[in-house]
Amino acid sequence: QVQLAESGGGLVQGGGSLRLSCAASGRTSSIYTIAWFRQAPGKEREFVAAISWSGTDTNYADSVKGRFTISRDIAKNTVYLQMNNLKLEDTAVYYCAARTRYMVPSDARSYGYWGQGTQVTVSS
Repeated sequence: QVQLAESGGGLVQGGGSLRLSCAASGRTSSIYTIAWFRQAPGKEREFVAAISWSGTDTNYADSVKGRFTISRDIAKNTVYLQMNNLKLEDTAVYYCAARTRYMVPSDARSYGYWGQGTQVTVSS
């Protein structure tokens, strides 16, 4: 089993920055990929970014390319999502998810482990 815990959410003005953290515990040696998804009120959960545990592969949604950066610190079993130039439409609950198989997919159904989420609110 893998447990995931997100932190770092909060309220930020448009154009500002936040860094989210996803701390993994349990059978971390089985993790291949960790991803970030988000869900805004009344909308479906959408893919944001993903990174292989080795750090060699990344995947970003078009809506965040050039603004968000995903990275990982293996020593801390933590994946980060650096979010810059935040926009109102980035407001959502952000979830991290993990999968134990090869590839870095954007489909939420490909991930078997999920955190509880952290709220990000961008104000005007």
